[in-house]
Amino acid sequence: MHNDRTMRQRGLITMASSDDLCWLSATELTGRIRAGEVTPTDVAEQVVSRVEAVNPELNAFVNFDRDQVLRDAAELTAAQGRGEELGPLHGVPYSIKDLTAVAGLPLTFGMSPLKDNVAERDATSVARLRHAGGLFLGKTNTPESGYYGGTDNHLFGPTHNPWKHGTTPGGSSGGAAAAVAAGLGQLAEGSDGAGSVRIPASLCGVVGLKPSTGRIPQTILAGRYYHWAYHGPITRTVADNALMVNVLAGPDPSDPLSLPADGVDYVAELDGDITGWRVAYSPDLGYAQVDPEVAEICRSALGAFEELGAHVAEATPAWGDPEEAMWNGVWVPGFASEHDMLDWDNLHGQVDDNLIELMHEGRRLTGVDVGRADAFRGAMWDTFAAFMADYDLLVTPTCTEAAFPITQFTPDGLLGSSLRHQLLGWLLTYPFNMMTTPAITVPAGFTSDGRPVGLQIAGRLHADAAVLRAAANFERARPWSQHRPG
Repeated sequence: MHNDRTMRQRGLITMASSDDLCWLSATELTGRIRAGEVTPTDVAEQVVSRVEAVNPELNAFVNFDRDQVLRDAAELTAAQGRGEELGPLHGVPYSIKDLTAVAGLPLTFGMSPLKDNVAERDATSVARLRHAGGLFLGKTNTPESGYYGGTDNHLFGPTHNPWKHGTTPGGSSGGAAAAVAAGLGQLAEGSDGAGSVRIPASLCGVVGLKPSTGRIPQTILAGRYYHWAYHGPITRTVADNALMVNVLAGPDPSDPLSLPADGVDYVAELDGDITGWRVAYSPDLGYAQVDPEVAEICRSALGAFEELGAHVAEATPAWGDPEEAMWNGVWVPGFASEHDMLDWDNLHGQVDDNLIELMHEGRRLTGVDVGRADAFRGAMWDTFAAFMADYDLLVTPTCTEAAFPITQFTPDGLLGSSLRHQLLGWLLTYPFNMMTTPAITVPAGFTSDGRPVGLQIAGRLHADAAVLRAAANFERARPWSQHRPG
């Protein structure tokens, strides 16, 4: 530990008595740790205090062991003192969503019937974050089995949006996004099957990336051939997002679809400009009804791309309405794969009735339904690939709505519609799960009552570096990290 005189000389004495370390970016924090200005123990003491102060009302963390965090931080501090080689995330706090396995900890999927389930081994993403020297804080809340775009369950209850208590943080990585937005760790792992990283990142005013299929090895689901499910980083800055991708990307035998290493330094890629890039802006992707205030905030944000030297045109891929194909070809089959996990007919009152209905839908779905959906998805890809031959980026609102009351399952306009439409009808995220291509959400502004709105930036096949570069340029033109929830 530094003495007071040294800390005063370095301007850290007030930092040590507040929670300022909680609000530094991961890239800033690693620099200070490597310079010896602060230690992982200093960081842990502040973040532990903040979690204990904020989480009881926020309910972002569902598994948090104060003593273990401090012990781990002490070991990271001691390793640095011994002169050991430091990983790229040495001492940086991170969280893991409760759909992802952490060895020896509960893996409940947010479900009461699985409250005693314990993971036997780390998921690949968890192992890589540990190996990089990250400081594990705990596991974050999710809806049951991650089945919808909010965060509430019978086991742990709801997570609140840190910008407006009583509104949803989105989901299904709602605990992860709420934690990052509230200063409870710089980095969070989320998972994304229809937008579950980007939805909560948008509603909580942070950055969330759905990478290309295979960029980050997928070990969320038992099936290993899903082209639509992803681990994705949630952070407050684009540079921190790229830093996580550097750590998490690369092939692994756990995922047969994982991509070969591409040799890209995603952080270094952020320095490039987007002068001359062609940007298509779609206000609704041809199927959604976007809230007028959200639409105006996103349209106004487009000016940043023009200021950066890009050419912006309004255009939408002519792929039709993808909702039915997403439902029959991705969403229902994906959850049907979990059908044998539990006796769903006898779980009323223990899990959401909507999740039980989703499992019953899996029983009714036919092979013909799935085949037609796959054919539609193939046609979507042909259309998208031809469309993107003319554009470097496709930009849209991330969601049709800002955060709505936590007591609602879905935005007002979708109440009373089919379960399919309630789940998918307010999202502009899921087509890019069907496309296998990267898409990121970045903060675009706030509604008149202070709720964040996200802008989605999507790219071509395997163009993760381009998407991150565009997001970083947008961040420089429209900075947001100075904003914090009250």
